Amino acid sequence: MKWKTYILIAVFLLAPFIGLSLVLVGFEQQAEALSLPLEGMDQAAARVESSVSNLRQNAAFLNESIAEQEREYKEQEKLLQELAHRSQDQKEMSDQMYEKRILTMLGPAIDSYRSQRVEIKVFKLDELGYRGYIAKAKLFDPSVVKVVLGQDKLGGSETTSSAVKRTGAILGVNGGGFYSAVKDGKTGIFPIGNTIVDGEFVTGFHPSNGEVFFAGIGQHGKLIGGHFREEKALLNHKPIQGVSFLPILIQGGKPLPLPKEWKNTKHPRTIIGEYANGDFILIVVDGRQSDWSKGVTLERLQIKLIELGVKEGYNLDGGGSSAMVFKDRVLNRPSDGKQRPVANNIVIMP
Repeated sequence: MKWKTYILIAVFLLAPFIGLSLVLVGFEQQAEALSLPLEGMDQAAARVESSVSNLRQNAAFLNESIAEQEREYKEQEKLLQELAHRSQDQKEMSDQMYEKRILTMLGPAIDSYRSQRVEIKVFKLDELGYRGYIAKAKLFDPSVVKVVLGQDKLGGSETTSSAVKRTGAILGVNGGGFYSAVKDGKTGIFPIGNTIVDGEFVTGFHPSNGEVFFAGIGQHGKLIGGHFREEKALLNHKPIQGVSFLPILIQGGKPLPLPKEWKNTKHPRTIIGEYANGDFILIVVDGRQSDWSKGVTLERLQIKLIELGVKEGYNLDGGGSSAMVFKDRVLNRPSDGKQRPVANNIVIMP
């Protein structure tokens, strides 16, 4: 503590004077024993007594000053603690207000799930001409987000329902784009661009080609997204899971230019995004079903994301691949009439 330090300093400074006083007092006693003339000694003793008195007063003043500083220190410490608590209370209030604002825009949840690691709320998306579902996930533990390859192998394929059931996940959507190819004499489907599973590149690093992006999650639970021409630029974000497709829809709350061939065609869509508070948002829109949902253009989807307050938005594989599974139930209506096996899925563990 600081007051102990002050006492040690005071003793150090006063020690020479106290020692001198003791020497003079001892000399006075010896003079008395030898019956020396005491007139001069009396004066010296008086001066010593006066010095000792002054020293005592100074010591008392120092003690009082140290005590006062200790009281001030404790008061300042208490004030800092109060300010810290107040700041935390204000942050929690701000988070609550932002959450309330998001929920007002999304409407009433139709289902939810909460554990110590994640909170998920599911909403219906019912707009003019298209329908779908929105899942908002608050990640308390970023490791709940997983990218899983089809049957956990490169070249394998698997429906979203199968991936959710196999991994014990609570929520799942289809992931990035893929292509069919023959390798080692076997036909399989392989992810395009960069796919990262548990911090490792599945097929090595591939520089972003054209509109192809990487979107995933980093170690701190934040959404990573963008075009990465160099491996180091991507690794600097410390990605742990991620997939690739095109195009980027929203960055920093603003819509990005869309490729002409993608701009005005209506299709089923799957979207991954993030709110300003770090909550993830997953959207699946049905399409190619005139009696249910015709689908949505990416331009119209950009507008909807901005209306919902989404700050980052990335278009994942769509069409017949689009699927959302929650609590082992397929929420949407895949356009093929059934789920399509895909190269990878994004799941959220309980």
